[in-house]
Amino acid sequence: MVDLGQYLTLDYIKASQERFQALYLSHRFWVIAVYMMIYIGVTALSLPGAAVLTLAGGGLFGLVVGTVVVSFASTIGATLACLVSRFLLREWVQGKFGDKLAAINAGIAREGSFYLFTLRLVPVFPFFVINLLMGLTSMPLRTFFWVSQVGMLAGTIVYVNAGKELAKIDSLSGILSPGVLISFAVLGLFPITVKKLLAFYQKKFREPETREV
Repeated sequence: MVDLGQYLTLDYIKASQERFQALYLSHRFWVIAVYMMIYIGVTALSLPGAAVLTLAGGGLFGLVVGTVVVSFASTIGATLACLVSRFLLREWVQGKFGDKLAAINAGIAREGSFYLFTLRLVPVFPFFVINLLMGLTSMPLRTFFWVSQVGMLAGTIVYVNAGKELAKIDSLSGILSPGVLISFAVLGLFPITVKKLLAFYQKKFREPETREV
């Protein structure tokens, strides 16, 4: 049996970097298409490896192209996972993650699509769990798609940029380069910063609305 996990490790991506880069320069469209299909498949099937694929996208395509490609691939894959959960795996998802569904429903009832937006920025649950549980809600798929697209964009940029910097490392000393250190500092601080900003937003703008009601 083929171990697909070996192809979704950072070590494999780094070892194959030059070969992938040459292939991309020769066949840009097809490399992007295949990459997106793999990414969509991994996300739609809730398989591990999306984070590594995002880093690889930054290393292979650069910041701008990588962000666009990963953003659409991740959102399409997430929407397919939501779709499968809603129409094919409803009972399985209910049995596996039903204890978290009450919190999801309460959040949507309280904040609507903004709740999904906050989950995409600072996930209380893993991304694949969010995709599956949202399939059990009444949220329209088109709303799920565009909110996920916007909500995951900032995190995608951070991860793709980290992958771009990681791709520049050609020796152990490269790990200590300013670009890599700054990129991974941003990667670590991003969830904390977003959480603080969301808390400030809710306190300053949403509490007055609640009191008025």
